[in-house]
Amino acid sequence: MNKHANNVIEVEDLVTHYGDREILKGVTLDVHDGEIMVIMGGSGSGKSTLLRHLMALETKTSGTMRILGQDIDNLTQRDFFDLRKKIGVAFQGGALFSSMTVGENVMLPLYEHTDLDQMTMEIMIRMKLEVVELGGFEDLKPSELSGGMIKRAAFARAIVMDPKILFCDEPSAGLDPVVASALDDLILLLRDAMQMSIVVVTHELESAFKIADRITVLDKGHILMVGTVDEVKNSTNERVYNLLNRVPEDENMDMDEYLQRLTGVEVKEETIL
Repeated sequence: MNKHANNVIEVEDLVTHYGDREILKGVTLDVHDGEIMVIMGGSGSGKSTLLRHLMALETKTSGTMRILGQDIDNLTQRDFFDLRKKIGVAFQGGALFSSMTVGENVMLPLYEHTDLDQMTMEIMIRMKLEVVELGGFEDLKPSELSGGMIKRAAFARAIVMDPKILFCDEPSAGLDPVVASALDDLILLLRDAMQMSIVVVTHELESAFKIADRITVLDKGHILMVGTVDEVKNSTNERVYNLLNRVPEDENMDMDEYLQRLTGVEVKEETIL
Protein backbone atom coordinates (compact mmCIF):
# COMPACT_ATOMS: atom_id res chain seq x y z
CA MET A 1 0.00 0.00 0.00
CA ASN A 2 1.19 3.52 -0.79
CA LYS A 3 1.83 5.07 2.63
CA HIS A 4 0.76 8.71 2.37
CA ALA A 5 1.46 11.28 5.07
CA ASN A 6 -2.03 12.71 4.68
CA ASN A 7 -4.06 9.52 4.44
CA VAL A 8 -7.26 9.60 6.47
CA ILE A 9 -8.00 5.93 5.73
CA GLU A 10 -5.50 3.11 5.19
CA VAL A 11 -6.67 -0.43 4.50
CA GLU A 12 -4.25 -3.29 3.91
CA ASP A 13 -5.04 -6.87 2.88
CA LEU A 14 -8.59 -6.73 4.21
CA VAL A 15 -10.38 -10.07 4.20
CA THR A 16 -13.91 -10.67 5.43
CA HIS A 17 -16.37 -13.56 5.41
CA TYR A 18 -20.10 -14.00 5.82
CA GLY A 19 -20.15 -17.51 7.21
CA ASP A 20 -18.03 -19.63 4.87
CA ARG A 21 -18.38 -17.17 2.00
CA GLU A 22 -15.40 -14.89 1.40
CA ILE A 23 -16.64 -11.40 0.45
CA LEU A 24 -13.52 -9.23 0.46
CA LYS A 25 -10.35 -10.95 -0.71
CA GLY A 26 -7.30 -8.98 0.32
CA VAL A 27 -8.46 -5.39 -0.33
CA THR A 28 -5.78 -2.70 -0.04
CA LEU A 29 -6.47 1.00 -0.55
CA ASP A 30 -6.06 4.43 0.96
CA VAL A 31 -8.04 7.65 1.01
CA HIS A 32 -6.18 10.96 1.01
CA ASP A 33 -7.05 13.96 3.11
CA GLY A 34 -9.47 16.23 1.24
CA GLU A 35 -10.20 13.90 -1.66
CA ILE A 36 -13.40 12.35 -2.95
CA MET A 37 -12.93 8.61 -3.36
CA VAL A 38 -15.64 6.83 -5.33
CA ILE A 39 -16.09 3.08 -4.90
CA MET A 40 -17.69 1.33 -7.88
CA GLY A 41 -18.48 -2.23 -8.79
CA GLY A 42 -21.20 -4.50 -10.05
CA SER A 43 -23.81 -6.15 -7.88
CA GLY A 44 -22.12 -8.53 -5.44
CA SER A 45 -18.70 -6.96 -5.91
CA GLY A 46 -18.34 -6.22 -2.20
CA LYS A 47 -18.57 -2.42 -2.34
CA SER A 48 -21.28 -2.13 0.32
CA THR A 49 -19.37 -4.50 2.60
CA LEU A 50 -16.22 -2.46 2.10
CA LEU A 51 -18.12 0.72 2.97
CA ARG A 52 -19.38 -0.81 6.21
CA HIS A 53 -15.81 -1.76 7.10
CA LEU A 54 -14.60 1.77 6.40
CA MET A 55 -17.33 3.02 8.74
CA ALA A 56 -16.08 0.51 11.33
CA LEU A 57 -19.43 -1.30 11.39
CA GLU A 58 -18.18 -4.75 10.30
CA THR A 59 -15.84 -7.26 11.91
CA LYS A 60 -13.08 -8.29 9.53
CA THR A 61 -11.52 -11.72 9.23
CA SER A 62 -7.99 -10.39 8.80
CA GLY A 63 -6.02 -7.39 7.61
CA THR A 64 -5.39 -3.94 9.07
CA MET A 65 -7.30 -0.68 8.91
CA ARG A 66 -6.39 2.78 10.14
CA ILE A 67 -8.92 5.60 10.28
CA LEU A 68 -7.69 9.13 10.98
CA GLY A 69 -4.35 7.66 12.02
CA GLN A 70 -5.80 5.19 14.51
CA ASP A 71 -5.57 1.43 14.21
CA ILE A 72 -9.13 0.32 14.90
CA ASP A 73 -7.92 -3.00 16.35
CA ASN A 74 -6.14 -1.19 19.17
CA LEU A 75 -8.83 1.25 20.22
CA THR A 76 -10.58 1.20 23.56
CA GLN A 77 -14.36 1.38 23.53
CA ARG A 78 -14.17 5.06 24.50
CA ASP A 79 -11.61 5.85 21.77
CA PHE A 80 -13.78 4.02 19.25
CA PHE A 81 -16.80 6.06 20.31
CA ASP A 82 -14.82 9.31 19.95
CA LEU A 83 -13.56 8.27 16.52
CA ARG A 84 -17.06 7.67 15.23
CA LYS A 85 -18.05 11.21 16.21
CA LYS A 86 -15.54 12.40 13.59
CA ILE A 87 -17.35 10.44 10.86
CA GLY A 88 -20.55 11.45 9.08
CA VAL A 89 -22.81 9.09 7.15
CA ALA A 90 -25.42 9.93 4.52
CA PHE A 91 -27.47 6.75 4.14
CA GLN A 92 -28.93 5.61 0.83
CA GLY A 93 -32.56 6.22 1.69
CA GLY A 94 -31.92 9.22 3.90
CA ALA A 95 -32.86 7.26 7.05
CA LEU A 96 -34.69 10.23 8.55
CA PHE A 97 -36.98 9.59 11.51
CA SER A 98 -40.52 10.11 10.24
CA SER A 99 -41.83 11.22 13.64
CA MET A 100 -39.31 14.08 13.82
CA THR A 101 -39.14 17.33 11.91
CA VAL A 102 -36.24 18.01 9.57
CA GLY A 103 -34.67 20.24 12.21
CA GLU A 104 -35.02 17.60 14.92
CA ASN A 105 -33.45 14.99 12.64
CA VAL A 106 -30.46 17.22 11.94
CA MET A 107 -30.14 18.19 15.60
CA LEU A 108 -30.13 14.60 16.85
CA PRO A 109 -26.31 14.06 16.74
CA LEU A 110 -25.77 17.35 18.60
CA TYR A 111 -28.36 16.39 21.20
CA GLU A 112 -26.81 12.95 21.73
CA HIS A 113 -23.12 13.83 21.64
CA THR A 114 -22.69 17.42 22.85
CA ASP A 115 -23.60 19.59 25.82
CA LEU A 116 -24.63 22.58 23.69
CA ASP A 117 -27.62 24.63 24.78
CA GLN A 118 -30.82 24.54 22.75
CA MET A 119 -30.35 27.94 21.09
CA THR A 120 -26.83 27.10 19.93
CA MET A 121 -27.99 23.78 18.48
CA GLU A 122 -30.85 25.49 16.64
CA ILE A 123 -28.44 28.02 15.13
CA MET A 124 -26.11 25.22 14.04
CA ILE A 125 -28.84 23.19 12.34
CA ARG A 126 -30.08 26.28 10.49
CA MET A 127 -26.52 26.92 9.28
CA LYS A 128 -26.19 23.34 8.01
CA LEU A 129 -29.62 23.42 6.36
CA GLU A 130 -28.56 26.61 4.58
CA VAL A 131 -25.44 24.81 3.31
CA VAL A 132 -27.60 22.10 1.70
CA GLU A 133 -30.14 24.66 0.44
CA LEU A 134 -32.91 23.67 2.84
CA GLY A 135 -33.03 26.90 4.81
CA GLY A 136 -36.52 27.45 6.23
CA PHE A 137 -37.57 23.79 5.98
CA GLU A 138 -36.62 22.80 9.52
CA ASP A 139 -40.23 22.52 10.73
CA LEU A 140 -41.38 20.14 7.99
CA LYS A 141 -41.69 16.39 8.44
CA PRO A 142 -39.81 14.00 6.08
CA SER A 143 -43.15 13.00 4.52
CA GLU A 144 -43.50 16.57 3.28
CA LEU A 145 -40.18 16.51 1.41
CA SER A 146 -39.29 15.36 -2.09
CA GLY A 147 -36.73 12.61 -2.64
CA GLY A 148 -33.98 15.11 -3.37
CA MET A 149 -34.84 17.17 -0.29
CA ILE A 150 -34.70 14.06 1.90
CA LYS A 151 -31.20 13.35 0.59
CA ARG A 152 -30.16 16.94 1.34
CA ALA A 153 -31.59 16.75 4.86
CA ALA A 154 -29.62 13.54 5.38
CA PHE A 155 -26.47 15.36 4.28
CA ALA A 156 -27.21 18.18 6.74
CA ARG A 157 -27.47 15.67 9.59
CA ALA A 158 -24.29 13.91 8.44
CA ILE A 159 -22.25 17.12 8.53
CA VAL A 160 -23.80 18.81 11.57
CA MET A 161 -20.81 17.85 13.78
CA ASP A 162 -18.24 18.90 11.15
CA PRO A 163 -16.84 15.40 10.52
CA LYS A 164 -13.39 14.74 9.11
CA ILE A 165 -14.74 11.99 6.83
CA LEU A 166 -18.13 11.77 5.15
CA PHE A 167 -19.44 8.45 3.83
CA CYS A 168 -22.21 8.44 1.21
CA ASP A 169 -24.07 5.29 0.17
CA GLU A 170 -25.61 5.60 -3.31
CA PRO A 171 -26.46 9.32 -2.94
CA SER A 172 -28.02 9.57 -6.43
CA ALA A 173 -30.12 6.40 -6.22
CA GLY A 174 -33.75 6.95 -7.18
CA LEU A 175 -33.30 10.57 -8.24
CA ASP A 176 -33.95 12.08 -11.64
CA PRO A 177 -30.87 13.28 -13.57
CA VAL A 178 -31.34 16.98 -12.76
CA VAL A 179 -31.71 16.41 -9.02
CA ALA A 180 -28.85 13.87 -9.05
CA SER A 181 -26.57 16.42 -10.75
CA ALA A 182 -27.46 19.03 -8.13
CA LEU A 183 -26.59 16.52 -5.41
CA ASP A 184 -23.22 15.93 -7.08
CA ASP A 185 -22.63 19.68 -6.94
CA LEU A 186 -23.48 19.59 -3.23
CA ILE A 187 -20.91 16.85 -2.59
CA LEU A 188 -18.24 18.93 -4.33
CA LEU A 189 -19.29 21.99 -2.34
CA LEU A 190 -19.08 20.13 0.97
CA ARG A 191 -15.59 18.84 0.19
CA ASP A 192 -14.33 22.31 -0.72
CA ALA A 193 -16.17 24.33 1.92
CA MET A 194 -15.62 21.99 4.87
CA GLN A 195 -12.24 20.53 3.85
CA MET A 196 -13.42 16.98 4.49
CA SER A 197 -12.62 13.68 2.83
CA ILE A 198 -15.61 11.99 1.19
CA VAL A 199 -16.08 8.33 0.30
CA VAL A 200 -18.96 7.63 -2.08
CA VAL A 201 -20.34 4.24 -3.09
CA THR A 202 -22.27 4.53 -6.34
CA HIS A 203 -23.15 2.68 -9.51
CA GLU A 204 -23.99 5.92 -11.35
CA LEU A 205 -21.15 6.40 -13.85
CA GLU A 206 -21.99 10.00 -14.72
CA SER A 207 -22.01 10.96 -11.05
CA ALA A 208 -18.78 9.09 -10.34
CA PHE A 209 -16.95 10.78 -13.21
CA LYS A 210 -18.18 14.20 -12.12
CA ILE A 211 -17.20 14.12 -8.45
CA ALA A 212 -14.31 11.67 -8.10
CA ASP A 213 -10.70 12.56 -7.50
CA ARG A 214 -9.98 8.83 -7.64
CA ILE A 215 -12.10 5.76 -8.27
CA THR A 216 -11.75 2.31 -6.74
CA VAL A 217 -13.20 -0.43 -8.96
CA LEU A 218 -14.20 -3.61 -7.14
CA ASP A 219 -15.02 -6.96 -8.71
CA LYS A 220 -15.92 -10.13 -6.79
CA GLY A 221 -14.11 -8.96 -3.66
CA HIS A 222 -10.94 -7.89 -5.46
CA ILE A 223 -9.78 -4.40 -6.39
CA LEU A 224 -9.40 -4.24 -10.15
CA MET A 225 -7.83 -0.80 -10.09
CA VAL A 226 -7.59 2.51 -8.26
CA GLY A 227 -7.06 5.57 -10.41
CA THR A 228 -8.20 8.96 -11.59
CA VAL A 229 -11.30 9.34 -13.74
CA ASP A 230 -9.17 9.43 -16.91
CA GLU A 231 -7.18 6.38 -15.85
CA VAL A 232 -10.37 4.41 -15.22
CA LYS A 233 -11.95 5.54 -18.49
CA ASN A 234 -8.82 4.52 -20.43
CA SER A 235 -8.24 1.22 -18.61
CA THR A 236 -7.48 -1.79 -20.80
CA ASN A 237 -8.75 -4.18 -18.12
CA GLU A 238 -11.58 -6.19 -19.65
CA ARG A 239 -13.66 -6.28 -16.47
CA VAL A 240 -13.34 -2.52 -15.98
CA TYR A 241 -14.34 -2.01 -19.63
CA ASN A 242 -17.37 -4.29 -19.19
CA LEU A 243 -18.46 -2.39 -16.07
CA LEU A 244 -18.16 1.04 -17.69
CA ASN A 245 -19.91 -0.07 -20.87
CA ARG A 246 -22.48 -2.30 -19.17
CA VAL A 247 -21.33 -5.34 -21.10
CA PRO A 248 -22.51 -8.62 -19.51
CA GLU A 249 -19.68 -11.03 -18.93
CA ASP A 250 -19.90 -14.35 -20.74
CA GLU A 251 -18.94 -16.77 -18.04
CA ASN A 252 -18.58 -20.45 -18.79
CA MET A 253 -20.78 -22.35 -16.40
CA ASP A 254 -19.14 -25.14 -14.42
CA MET A 255 -21.75 -27.92 -14.53
CA ASP A 256 -20.37 -29.66 -11.44
CA GLU A 257 -20.58 -26.45 -9.45
CA TYR A 258 -24.08 -25.75 -10.80
CA LEU A 259 -25.39 -29.19 -9.82
CA GLN A 260 -23.77 -28.89 -6.40
CA ARG A 261 -25.56 -25.56 -5.82
CA LEU A 262 -28.90 -27.15 -6.79
CA THR A 263 -28.55 -30.34 -4.75
CA GLY A 264 -26.27 -29.23 -1.93
CA VAL A 265 -24.27 -32.41 -2.54
CA GLU A 266 -20.78 -32.54 -3.98
CA VAL A 267 -20.96 -34.07 -7.43
CA LYS A 268 -18.35 -36.74 -8.13
CA GLU A 269 -16.99 -37.01 -11.64
CA GLU A 270 -18.07 -40.61 -12.12
CA THR A 271 -21.73 -39.75 -11.42
CA ILE A 272 -21.94 -37.50 -14.49
CA LEU A 273 -23.21 -39.48 -17.48
